[in-house]
Amino acid sequence: MTTIAGTTERPVPRWAFVLAHVIPLLTLPSGLWRLGLVFGSSMGLVDDHGNPMYLEGFGGKVYVVCLTIVSELVALTALGLVSRWGEVAPRWIPVIGGRRVHPYAAIVPAVLGSLALIAIWTYGFRDVFTGEFIPFASTGWHVLMLACYLPLYLWGPALLAITWAYYRRRVSGRGVLVSVR
Repeated sequence: MTTIAGTTERPVPRWAFVLAHVIPLLTLPSGLWRLGLVFGSSMGLVDDHGNPMYLEGFGGKVYVVCLTIVSELVALTALGLVSRWGEVAPRWIPVIGGRRVHPYAAIVPAVLGSLALIAIWTYGFRDVFTGEFIPFASTGWHVLMLACYLPLYLWGPALLAITWAYYRRRVSGRGVLVSVR
């Protein structure tokens, strides 16, 4: 197994390091799709009469921009499971800065977040391949939205996998063994 030696106490498996860096990229396409709505495109969404639907009002646009930013920031927290700041809180954080992060303070929220993401996207897209889903002006618009949102299905399982690697490294003591030749 290839590992990445660095600033963490024990080497991070290469697959976990790469996967943690892929997670923010899984959320990016859906965020860009939503920003299309903010900038005036209907993104192919139509109402029951086949008329294009647009995101209206300042509040709705602010909500969509904030949702996009928060989603990306939450996805970026996966990097803590493969970084030094997932083991020792950065010094600039008030009260806990410089202190060791208890492993379960990262593991429990990561597992709960993973399970929540799996539930959210499973429920949210339960009708994606039926006629009961959001109406679109054409199949092309539907395919574009699916291409942008289906990567979110991988977010929960990917986070669960790197949480397992973090657990093995920090708690179980069964982290990566490096052979010396």
